[in-house]
Amino acid sequence: MAKHGFGPRGGHGGPVEKAKDFKGSLKRLITYLIPYKWRLLAVFLTAILSTLFTILAPKILGKATTKIFEGIVLKMKGVPGGGIDFHYIARILILLGLLYLFSSLFTLIQGYIMASVAQRTVFQLREEAEDKISRLPLKYLDQTTTGEILSRIVNDVDNISTTLQQSLTQIITSIVTIIGVIIMMLSISVSLTIILLLTLPLSGIIAVFIAKKSQGFFASQQNILGQLNGHVEEIYTGHEVVKAFGHEHKAIEEFDDINERLYQSSWKAQFISGVIMPLMQFVGNIGYVLICVVGGIFVANGRITVGDIQAFIQYARQFSQPITQTANIANILQSTIASAERVFELLDEQEEEPEAINPKTIQHPLGQVSFEHVDFGYSQDQLLIKDMNISVKPGQKVAIVGPTGAGKTTLINLLMRFYELQGGAIRIDGVNIKDMKRSELHSLFGMVLQDTWLFNGTIAENIAYGKVNATKDEIMDAAKAAHADHFIRTLPEGFDTILNEDATNISQGQKQLLTIARAILANPAILILDEATSSVDTRTELYIQKAMNRLMENRTSFVIAHRLSTIKDADLILVMNKGTVIEQGTHETLLDQKGFYADLYNSQFAG
Repeated sequence: MAKHGFGPRGGHGGPVEKAKDFKGSLKRLITYLIPYKWRLLAVFLTAILSTLFTILAPKILGKATTKIFEGIVLKMKGVPGGGIDFHYIARILILLGLLYLFSSLFTLIQGYIMASVAQRTVFQLREEAEDKISRLPLKYLDQTTTGEILSRIVNDVDNISTTLQQSLTQIITSIVTIIGVIIMMLSISVSLTIILLLTLPLSGIIAVFIAKKSQGFFASQQNILGQLNGHVEEIYTGHEVVKAFGHEHKAIEEFDDINERLYQSSWKAQFISGVIMPLMQFVGNIGYVLICVVGGIFVANGRITVGDIQAFIQYARQFSQPITQTANIANILQSTIASAERVFELLDEQEEEPEAINPKTIQHPLGQVSFEHVDFGYSQDQLLIKDMNISVKPGQKVAIVGPTGAGKTTLINLLMRFYELQGGAIRIDGVNIKDMKRSELHSLFGMVLQDTWLFNGTIAENIAYGKVNATKDEIMDAAKAAHADHFIRTLPEGFDTILNEDATNISQGQKQLLTIARAILANPAILILDEATSSVDTRTELYIQKAMNRLMENRTSFVIAHRLSTIKDADLILVMNKGTVIEQGTHETLLDQKGFYADLYNSQFAG
């Protein structure tokens, strides 16, 4: 699908310095977790218990070390009864085993609950995003690449999922570990604790500095990833055109440019966030060396035991790890909030105008259509259509003709209410389409477009898309009416033949026949045909034209035509130019006027 200079490859695709509203986006993300507050409380409690059991272990292990040391010293001195008390050591080891077992058990429970919360949260986000897409106006979808939308719904939501599942529990365990370890260290030696805490300000400065540096690169990484997705999707879907015009090299150059920018943002983001680990380890090692030296002096002076200094060294190691994790999480959080903000931007996009409060329905549609003083423009300050008035009687065949860009497709988009009017009204059987539910309005129409749309599924399923709960006989009858029955039966699996992605395993003409069969099955009150026979050969076109004529009997039909020979029998021909209906009438009357239509018609048969 062609885009119009917006989105990631248009005017809004530059690198993002930082999240526009970090605090606001964070608070909004937290609101998605509120329904799971009791589960999160359980996660919090299990994280605390798991961490506490882990924290207690070094202190208890230190007692075993002290007991072994004291026993060996007494034995070396020749004291009677000296030696290692293996019963005491065994009790300590059993206790340690139980502590580690319970710690692992609570970690397992915590991970199970948190996985459930994280997946339910992102499930809700994906569901909201999918619902949002269905409520977005056609204008947004025209201006945004498919890859950009996919990047927000898939990549950004996955990024949020990973953070919720892993980093949230790490934050809890890191905070509990830091507090618990400080308490245990203070119980062993206040002096050694102060020495270790003196390294904290340096660690904090490093963490804050790196977080600020990496924030912009992470946001830019996610943004450029969306651009890359958009480019790949666009080039892949149009690869035949790219090859036909020899633009492979240009496409590769454009890919390389986006890929290079993604590489630059990604490696800087990963490198800067990766620097934090060695820097924090360096600071931790400084504190570790000081503790070993001072602790050794304290042991020699008898101020603390060997087991205590061993426990303290273990606590020092445990203390640096959660600080490093917290600093890493700070970086991850920057990336996550940038992703969340991109998802929220999608969710906050302006939607279609709300449905009518008391919607009207048309019980037995006749197909009368009227455009009354219609004004429309793709932008508020530049109207494309001004004061358009059209009256179509039930059952009439209306042909819309005109040069490229005249507004033919725009007219249909307005009739389907894909775009909102700036002024005037469109009525079907006297009912303003704004007073109807969109689903009710769309159910009145059947469409066969020049660009065929088929999905990955059987041929029968693709035809049945036109009618809910269609029977096999109805599907086969529709295929016969569209002259698609013959080619379908020549396929190995017949109606059960599975169309691959983009339906490339059948020809373009056959695809068009299936979309016509779908419209025939839908049996709508109003038909919209956009040069429906443009992709079939002349003989097949004659068959389809006969089927269409039968289908259009006693049914209002709008036919967008480029070949004027196909619409000579139309009841009403609307001649459009520059967004305005400049002439209307039958084929003969328009030729007699010797105006724009006559020139257009004669130009097609000049030779």
